[in-house]
This record gives sequence, structure tokens and C-alpha cells, in this order.
Amino acid sequence: MSEASSSDEYGSAGSSDLVNGEVDTTRVPLKVENLEKRFGGITAVDGASFEIEKGSMTGLIGPNGAGKSTTFNCITGTHAPDGGRVEFNGEDITGLAPHKVANRGLVRTFQIARELGEMTVLENMMVAPKGQRGEALWRSVLPYVRDDVKAQEREMLERAWEMLEFFDIDHLANEYAGNLSGGQRKLLEMARALLTDPQMLLLDEPFAGVNPSLEERLLEHIHELRNQGYTFLIVEHDMDLIMQNCEKVIVMHQGRILTEGTPEDVRNNEDVIEAYLGGEV
Repeated sequence: MSEASSSDEYGSAGSSDLVNGEVDTTRVPLKVENLEKRFGGITAVDGASFEIEKGSMTGLIGPNGAGKSTTFNCITGTHAPDGGRVEFNGEDITGLAPHKVANRGLVRTFQIARELGEMTVLENMMVAPKGQRGEALWRSVLPYVRDDVKAQEREMLERAWEMLEFFDIDHLANEYAGNLSGGQRKLLEMARALLTDPQMLLLDEPFAGVNPSLEERLLEHIHELRNQGYTFLIVEHDMDLIMQNCEKVIVMHQGRILTEGTPEDVRNNEDVIEAYLGGEV
């Protein structure tokens, strides 16, 4: 079974996506059903439903206030939904705490990078991996298990350096993260996210505040990671960037899914043209 479908196979699951009458979670790892989130009298997410196919790069677009980041927050546990259901790999993860969602392989980055500013870039990387044996004090001090902790730390350090090299920021390893530029912080955040061994990455405006050269580099990294089998859901205001790089686009409007499909489908959708593109595509 292929990891990602071609660009003309988007939408609801077809017969090839079904196993015993149910959606094949090996092909559709993330499924959002009738998601709702309210803040007082304001409905930020109003019955949003969509699916993300494995190995795909999907864009989530819409104007400010459309509910995109709130949808991300509800999926990843930052906000508890008021209604609906979120499934990841067939498991109901609705309302789970963020660290529990991340431990299942669904990891997000933030619109404003959240680096640990008073730690070095390398130290930021080293706190990311899951299951660190040295986090248990007794393992760090007892002689007969300390060697095991040190061996794991050497492995994590090697992985951290490999990831810094992949994102071309290894020369900044000993720089305090708070001194990085906006684009460098975005690279660090994605590198750190990958050290958690995710299956799927939710990127919240990864290109905001990034200069064109770093944007191009970041895009190259995302495409390379996608080719390695990672799945991406990307919130981004730059619609041209999404149209040129994503094979599926989901459009939100006032907390609801307005439409979804290939970039060409979305470009030609009259509701999208009217609501977001001012009649020009």
C-alpha cells in the first residue's frame, strides 16, 4: 500500500481506504470529526471535520479568526474541545494532555517559536527525546545503571548533532537559543520536534517572520522529510506557498471547513475566491 495518494484522490475515504467497513488508519492516521471549541459566546471551531492521509503534505488556510490555530490546539491537547472527536492511528485522543498526544507521535510547532532562550541550541535539542533514562534520579546515581544512562546520552547527542546538521544550524550549537534570529528559531523548533520521533507534524505558520533564503531552506527540509515518510499538516497565511507545495488544501471559514481538495480545486472554488482571494487567484 502506498504511503500517500495522488493529488486527485482527496476527500472522503473511498473503498480502497476501508478495512472491514472502517477507515484504514494506516493510510489515514489523523481523523477529526465535528470538532467544536467555544470561548464564552464565541464559537472558534464549529463542527470541523477532515482527514489527513499518511505521507501527505496538507495545507490549512483561512483568514485571521478562521479557527486554524484553535483547531491545532484542540487536536494537540492545548485546548480541550467542547465537542467532536480526534483520532490518531485509530485511537481516540480527544482532550488528552499535550505531552500524551506528543508521546503518541503527533507533534506540533508554534506560530511563535518556543525555544528555551537561556539554554544553548544543543541543550534545547537534548531535552527533546522521549524516554530519557537519566530523568530518573536513581538511574543517574547508582553505579550499576549509570553506564546505561551515559550510553543513551551518547546516542541522543549523536542524533542531536545529525539533526542540527540536517537543518544547517550545527554551527550554532553552542549559541544561546535566545540569541537566534526568527528563522533560526523556526529551524531549531522543527529540529527539536523531530527528535521526539513523531509520525506526523503539525506546523503552525512555520514561515512567518522567516527571510526568503531561510524559507526556501525550510521548504527543502520539509519536502525531504515528507519523502522519508513524515506526514505534515501546515497552517500558513501565504496561500501561494501552500498552493505550490501541498497536494491537498483545507480551507476554514468562521470555524467551519469551507472546502477541501487539490490546489487546483481550491483555486477554482467560487466560495474560496469570493471569501479569501478577492476574485483573483
